[in-house]
Amino acid sequence: MSAARSFTRPTFKSLISRIVFMHIVAVAVVAIFLPLVLFWLLNSEVDQLHRDAMRAQAEVLAERIVAQPDGLLTFNLPDSLRGLYSDAYGRYQYDIRDGEGRLLFSSHRRTGAAAAAPRLAETISGAGVTRIIDGKTVRIQVAEDLAHRDVIIDDIISNFFRRVGWITIPILLILLATDIIIFRRAVAPLWKASEEASNIGPARTDIRLPTEQIPREIMPLVTAVNQALDRLEDGFRVQRQFTADAAHQLRTPLTILRTRIETLGDGAARQALHADIEGMSRIVAQLLEIAELDTLVLDPGETADLRAVCTEVVGAIAPFALAQHKDIALKGTDAPVMVHGNSEMLQRAIFNLAENAIKFTPKDTSVDVEVGDDGVVRVRDCGPGIADAERELIFQRFWRADRQRSDGAGLGLSIVRGVADDHAATVAVENLPGGGAEFTLRFRLADRTCAAV
Repeated sequence: MSAARSFTRPTFKSLISRIVFMHIVAVAVVAIFLPLVLFWLLNSEVDQLHRDAMRAQAEVLAERIVAQPDGLLTFNLPDSLRGLYSDAYGRYQYDIRDGEGRLLFSSHRRTGAAAAAPRLAETISGAGVTRIIDGKTVRIQVAEDLAHRDVIIDDIISNFFRRVGWITIPILLILLATDIIIFRRAVAPLWKASEEASNIGPARTDIRLPTEQIPREIMPLVTAVNQALDRLEDGFRVQRQFTADAAHQLRTPLTILRTRIETLGDGAARQALHADIEGMSRIVAQLLEIAELDTLVLDPGETADLRAVCTEVVGAIAPFALAQHKDIALKGTDAPVMVHGNSEMLQRAIFNLAENAIKFTPKDTSVDVEVGDDGVVRVRDCGPGIADAERELIFQRFWRADRQRSDGAGLGLSIVRGVADDHAATVAVENLPGGGAEFTLRFRLADRTCAAV
């Protein structure tokens, strides 16, 4: 039953498709009924003209009836009209009757009581007039034989439907095409608003839907959406401010705690507490990075040298890798690779990828950071790899596969995903055939003109 309903009542997701479909139905109905209505009007007009012509002839015949002094009525038909009503011509007929219906004069020359029941109504159709002549009622009936109608009128009627159909259908199709153009121009402001809406995101909460040229019927919806975006922006701003404030407030207690730990006598306990504080400090720093990323608005024309960014990251993180008996190497092209983006944000994303790789790669192994001239950065490690079910989860905030580990809070890879989203880049992870994981960041290359500037 539901299948039959969907077949008989098609639905369209596009407003233009819905309007055009309804208009096509209306055009089809008009294309069918308009010729029929015109055909009926033409027939009615032809019949009316025929009746008027017959009535005019009846009035002419009435003028030929004259009352004699003895009371008898005579009918003198001139020679110019005799041929018109002759049996040889056979097209027009007349009957002249008295008030009691007796036939007085006829084009068939039937008179007297024997013709009281004439067959005129079966063979002819026309009109009549009634006159009072010398106190006597006389009715004159004139008709045209339907079997011998005017050939021109018959041709017009018989060909009317076909000719009107060929004229009407192209006109309706032209009207349909014109309406489609009008509909597209009418919804153009809605398309513009949808394009603006597609740019709204956590990093661009300041965008609002344009209200210029929006139809009056759609304006309440656009206004309501803009008001909802205002409330969302306020909520984002409060959340970002809270994250930044919390991270800043945590820095001072951690600094004081680090200073007091130095006064402890037990070296092992002091070292353990130092490790905990460093982990907490890293989490606070990452929270600040997230707050900064949430407020970042990229300049569309800003560019960065991806090779230089990776060089700086490898140089900065190398001591951390060496302290854990691990190595890190920079590979790939030696030439500058200009991409669209902010160099500081790119540095943070690649730094987090490299730091994550160093954490999971075994001792005495190396982490490779490779820069391609196509705007791609690959970070490879020799660790256990990433399970297929976790390849999307690892980019969520505060997600960790091993909850027992205390060397991170699950924020590093979420920062990488945030930077990639802000730069219209992509980030993916694959397991290497020989073991380990490879993270790939793919950025958009900058135009030569932009790079030169």
